[in-house]
Amino acid sequence: MKDLENIPALMAEIGQRAKSAATVLATAAPEAKTRALTAAADAVWERRAEILDANAKDLEFGREKGLSDAMMDRLMLDEDRIRGMCDGLRAIAAQDDPVGEVIDEWDRPNGLHIRRVRTPLGVIGVIYESRPNVTADAGALCLKSGNAVILRGGSESFHSSGAIHRCLAAGLAEAGLPEDAIQLVPTRDRAAVQEMLTMTATIDVIVPRGGKGLVGLVQREARVPVFAHLEGIVHIYIDKHADPEKALRVVMNAKTRRTGICGAAECLLIHKDATDTIGQGVIRALVEKGVEVRADTALQAVPGTVPAAEGDWGFEFLAMVMAAKQVNDVSDAIEHIRQHGSQHTDCIITEDDATAERFFAELDSAILMRNASTQFADGGEFGMGAEIGIATGKMHARGPVGARQLTSFKYLVDGDGAIRA
Repeated sequence: MKDLENIPALMAEIGQRAKSAATVLATAAPEAKTRALTAAADAVWERRAEILDANAKDLEFGREKGLSDAMMDRLMLDEDRIRGMCDGLRAIAAQDDPVGEVIDEWDRPNGLHIRRVRTPLGVIGVIYESRPNVTADAGALCLKSGNAVILRGGSESFHSSGAIHRCLAAGLAEAGLPEDAIQLVPTRDRAAVQEMLTMTATIDVIVPRGGKGLVGLVQREARVPVFAHLEGIVHIYIDKHADPEKALRVVMNAKTRRTGICGAAECLLIHKDATDTIGQGVIRALVEKGVEVRADTALQAVPGTVPAAEGDWGFEFLAMVMAAKQVNDVSDAIEHIRQHGSQHTDCIITEDDATAERFFAELDSAILMRNASTQFADGGEFGMGAEIGIATGKMHARGPVGARQLTSFKYLVDGDGAIRA
């Protein structure tokens, strides 16, 4: 049994076991990985009662801790969400194996044939909060991409993550793959996170998935490279050329479908020429739905709004709260998003192609949308089966991080006795 008191020794052992497993996974047959994921999906469904019992313990812990409604929603599992986990595992299993895929190849006059092929990163550390389904998503994506993974779930989801991890381990065992390929840190002690951030000998990259505090801590203190999943300060700009029906449908879904996810819209920008028509209608609908709309001076005439404070711009509410501001035109909207956004996801609602093209060209968010709910900012909805996070940085991976994004590449060079003059 692992010594849970000696955190440095515990994490060093987990790291070494992950590194050994990674060498096996790097050359594992695609069929074995597919079998492991399919068996894991079967195990999750068969053991759903056990997972729900574990989740009930976590929900009680969350209530005692005073988690917000949005955080409790992130934490909660029901049969539909468990079915969604199973669907995600099977979708990832069905994808083409990225390892060994030829990205590019060419011949040189010097007689060399060169191929650039996908290769696993090695060992990935995933640090996440609240959402227990990340255990399944991250474990599956790392396995599919030939990487070993060390999962450190939040204290709130401790029991749920453990139950889901046992299903992943069962899938690995059935496929004859090393169970150390997917390890879950077996303690709530935060010292384990600090250890992971400095395990340069055994962890190749860290993926933090959680609130601004967690991601900021990881970025400040990690010595291991980081794929940052920053907060989702998501904007929707309603242009003067917006279709009223599309605007209403998109904004309502983007804000109210699930308020606790990173793709939920947090700020509404409305062209001044649309304020008295489309804008008022959308704001009234939000208020009627129970959203607290924090409006700037130009929009406070709409019944039910409350005055916005300066801190409401660039804030991730993760609740039934939304900031709203009138802007002069698309230039004004772009400038506001540049100043207050997090380069996660931003959306324009317009029927004018030139305005949409400018919005897409001049903003540098990882995901830009037109006339579509920002709640689609999700690897599963992008056809990746699931995601390990939405990377908002610009190095290596960006946007939804699926199996392909968890690979690097190497060059394979063939010659026939070629020598360099």
